[in-house]
Amino acid sequence: MTTSPRYARVACLLTALAVAAQAGAQSAGDPAAGLPPVNAAPVPLSPEEETNVRVYQQVNRSVVHITTRGAQLDDFFFLAVPREGSGSGSVLSKRGHILTNYHVIDDANVVAVTLHDGTTHPAKLVGSDPSNDLAVLQIDAPPESLHPIAWGDSGRLAVGMRVFALGNPFGLERTLTTGIISSLNRTLRTENQRLVRGVIQTDAAINPGNSGGPLLNRRGELIGINTAIVGRAAQSSGVGLAIPSNTARRVVEELIRHGRVIRPDAGILGLIPTDDGLMVARLAPNGPAARAGLRGPEEKVVQRGAFFFRGIDRSRADLIVAVEGKEVRTVDDFLTAVEAKRPGEQVTITVVREGRKVDVALELEATRN
Repeated sequence: MTTSPRYARVACLLTALAVAAQAGAQSAGDPAAGLPPVNAAPVPLSPEEETNVRVYQQVNRSVVHITTRGAQLDDFFFLAVPREGSGSGSVLSKRGHILTNYHVIDDANVVAVTLHDGTTHPAKLVGSDPSNDLAVLQIDAPPESLHPIAWGDSGRLAVGMRVFALGNPFGLERTLTTGIISSLNRTLRTENQRLVRGVIQTDAAINPGNSGGPLLNRRGELIGINTAIVGRAAQSSGVGLAIPSNTARRVVEELIRHGRVIRPDAGILGLIPTDDGLMVARLAPNGPAARAGLRGPEEKVVQRGAFFFRGIDRSRADLIVAVEGKEVRTVDDFLTAVEAKRPGEQVTITVVREGRKVDVALELEATRN
């Protein structure tokens, strides 16, 4: 039997359509093939996901990967053992300034910065402030490759606000984690045993390698510099600490201008925020505040029977409520007001003492880093 050319063309077309339909059914999840169908429709983002994506896309290019090389002395063999490290940082300016933690670059002989485009540049140290665990580096990179981060106001934070940590944990570049502000006004002891006050606590996952990277608000603004993990092991424990951006900005300006921080000191070693003001917790012996007559807690000896006990009477401590006539509510408020002055200048501190306001004038001294 002879098949007409027209019939042959129709048969071929029907065969091709059948094959295509079978392949399509299988790829779409033909029940006979045992596969569920694939939904090709785009999945709409939730408002929370939209914020996450926007923050990452906005700030991703501002975050850098910092690698270091140095040498550590082996106490047994008395040999210099090579040591490598890594951390994170943020681009501050088109001039190549990079903000990071001091402990990221401490004791490093060679520091390199890798930008978002994959290029790596040698970095030089502009200045460091071990007391706040901050350092500023500078690289020579094309301005078009540098995307400065936007500064946020850490003085307007509240517990429960959503935050984002962006950095290079374990060397995994530009990793985003999310969480909330868990607490405020924490205290962090730096490697030179100085206390940093007003520190931000977050539950956003922070791991080794995140140090020096930015903590961001929902607008993608820098509100903190991720600095430490609280825990027994060197891994995220849900308790991370970040240096407030307002503190960092004051330090950065000094480091870029002078290469070091020339900060005024009022001689107040501890402040405790209360509903009625900032309670003076401890004064430097013979410091400016002590010489001016500011009062801290008093030590008392109490006798109970044949035994004597030493205690602290905090009711005698002054409550700081204003500096130069401007109300202060937080430790950061106080530091901002004091550090707006220069060593040798006079500052007036308003305290509540025994139920009434008293103005105390003192002369600021220069601190030693």
